[in-house]
Amino acid sequence: MYKIDKQTQLLRSTQNLFHTQDLALLWGVSNRNTLYTTIKRYVQNGILIPVVKGLYSKIPLDQINQYALGTALIHRFCYVSCETVLSNTGVINQEIIPITFVSSISTKIEFNGTLFIYRKLKPEILFNPDGVEKGEGYFIASKKRAISDMLYFNPRYYLDNNAR
Repeated sequence: MYKIDKQTQLLRSTQNLFHTQDLALLWGVSNRNTLYTTIKRYVQNGILIPVVKGLYSKIPLDQINQYALGTALIHRFCYVSCETVLSNTGVINQEIIPITFVSSISTKIEFNGTLFIYRKLKPEILFNPDGVEKGEGYFIASKKRAISDMLYFNPRYYLDNNAR
């Protein structure tokens, strides 16, 4: 009965990506051994799919939203911005292959053929909620916020269509 309750809680959750600590909180498990054993069994039974160490999905990897995946991979607050948003909103005409995030650290992560670029922003700007909207498992900058972020990182960046 206890196993069914955990599985039901997992499947009822609207979240698709889980860190190990998320599963511990969802199931109310404080014993690490019990947690890792349960996760191991769920992976063996195909209920959970391992993404990277400590990150699991309940749906196949090709069905995961790339923005939500990029947010989960870095495991800290970040939002989609800069070239990705500017390309999607038509401010720049180039097709941007990497997905660009703004975060508290600067790094690049390549996963499953997709490059995720994270740019470091000052905390007082990063955590300012103006122009940042919530998506399904991620945050995304508005067009004005993305322009502001892009000009912060590169003041000489050329915007193809600067229509506001």
